[in-house]
Amino acid sequence: MSEITTPSSGAHTRRAVISRGLGAAAAGVAASAMTTRSARADGKSSGAANIGSGNAAAGNCFLKGTRISTAAGERRIEDLVVGDLLPTVFGGLRAIQWIGRFSRTKSDPAKPWVKSARPVRIARDALAPNVPHADLYVTQGHAVLIDGLLIPAGNLVNGTTITLDAADEHDALEFFHIKLESHDVIYAEGAPCETLLRVDETMSNFADYLRKHGEQDTQEVHCAPIVGHGRRSAIMTKARRLVSPWLGPQKVDVIGARLGSRAASIL
Repeated sequence: MSEITTPSSGAHTRRAVISRGLGAAAAGVAASAMTTRSARADGKSSGAANIGSGNAAAGNCFLKGTRISTAAGERRIEDLVVGDLLPTVFGGLRAIQWIGRFSRTKSDPAKPWVKSARPVRIARDALAPNVPHADLYVTQGHAVLIDGLLIPAGNLVNGTTITLDAADEHDALEFFHIKLESHDVIYAEGAPCETLLRVDETMSNFADYLRKHGEQDTQEVHCAPIVGHGRRSAIMTKARRLVSPWLGPQKVDVIGARLGSRAASIL
């Protein structure tokens, strides 16, 4: 059964997530079978393999119009402001520290979007019943929390319920992301999705962040293990900066197979 955390099911603790990650690590394959996930300065991930036809390239953001759960109910991400309180998986209600944004524009409106620029569409009910509760559009590198693991959406593409959206009706795509004081998981269209880990120059309002907050702490770490098919993963905690044994790619395969079976049952 899928362990999708939802606002109604209650927040898992960091300890519970780390325990699940360590359990998966013990059953994983040897480190020699892995490749390293490297974080690049442009906010993209290199060496990213996938379950389907997607990839984990591109910045990690939500498409304009995405509804985010707040303490006062759902609101479109472009309507949120600094200080708004959001339910999170690990930290309870937390205030927005900053909202980043960037946009992509077609070089030739007559041509389709290049594959790397297309957002991932996670269809309603694709992850679990009513999760998400409406179609969710994120960049390919944006991670979703499933079974205690953060998995980039591009690694979950199955060609049916999770696809690379053609976005043919748009000549420009506008994206937003939410920065909390530290990395956490919030709810977008009811699905648990990561917040912004690090701010970089790809954001059009990057200068605004520097002016208000100065240089970001480069030691900030993920709130949960982040994995992709066929690459290494590390569990890093804010308090202890623990590095786990390597998580095997089988974990992502199992999740992908389960989501594929779910897709077959709801289509």
